Amino acid sequence: MVKTLVDRLLTTIPALIGVVVISFLLTRVLPGDTASYFAGPAATPQAIAEVRKQLGLDKSLPEQFLRYVGDLAHGHLGQSLTTGQSVVSDLASRLPASAELTLFGLFLALVIAIPLGVAAAVRQGSWIDHACRIIATAGVSLPVFFTGLILVYVFYFVLQWAPAPLGRLDVFASAPPTVTGFYLIDSLIAGDLETFRAALAQILVPGITLAIFSLAPIARITRASMLSVLSSEFVRTARASGLGPRTVIVTYALRNALLPVVTTLGMVFSFLLGANVLVEKVFAWPGVGSYAVEALIASDFAPVQGFVLAMAILYVALNLIIDLAYGLIDPRVRSSS
Repeated sequence: MVKTLVDRLLTTIPALIGVVVISFLLTRVLPGDTASYFAGPAATPQAIAEVRKQLGLDKSLPEQFLRYVGDLAHGHLGQSLTTGQSVVSDLASRLPASAELTLFGLFLALVIAIPLGVAAAVRQGSWIDHACRIIATAGVSLPVFFTGLILVYVFYFVLQWAPAPLGRLDVFASAPPTVTGFYLIDSLIAGDLETFRAALAQILVPGITLAIFSLAPIARITRASMLSVLSSEFVRTARASGLGPRTVIVTYALRNALLPVVTTLGMVFSFLLGANVLVEKVFAWPGVGSYAVEALIASDFAPVQGFVLAMAILYVALNLIIDLAYGLIDPRVRSSS
């Protein structure tokens, strides 16, 4: 297991280097002049040139890149010109909000998609199977921002079941003491059920928005994997041995069908990282996605580069966890590695 972990970590180094280089180059070719934006509309050319010199933008691209890499080596991601804070502190304060929303949406998707995919495979051709196909098609067809706006209109404006989509908590609730940065978990640790209910009410609609977007591929791959496993020899042998349908499906079929599902989670998580940016803007969620969009509009390079690097590290870390989970699901993978 340790050897597998080291091998996976070594393979991620080239990917992270590529992310650093590409994010640096892309931010330099974006339209807009950072110096002109922060100097103000009435600034003179001399003032703009002075701001450009202070930001180090008067240097050549190789010099700017070497300076950026040197800062990264010291754990410094630069200074955000829009907030006046370091990018590291901004990301540290906003990342728990994005992580909580993404994981909550992924959890809802798993709770719905895996049982739905299993039921669709077991009852192939039934109304459950058709419903699974319709839900999967709708999930991948509807843009995530459109789904979010529809849910806001229905649950907040029409039915008035959900609170105003304005952040992680309403104005009458206070944040719980920070332990994990996740309001749902921190409020339970503090025993504050009122804050827990307020945080759950705020995260429910954006979480459902992400769940609708992500449950489609999970449900489809679960159904396809279960159909393949249910037609295998060892499942027919288990049924012929007199085992009950529940034991055959849960103990034998589902466990062997989980490997493709776990693989799909890495892809779904990468989708959610992109969709999270739009959902955060729709629901005024104070996460890293909205932070990156605001910095992008202002041509603020450092937060955008920090956001891309943080998302790449999260993606690599999740895929590493998925690789290690293979050995827990299927011992043959652990023995071969």
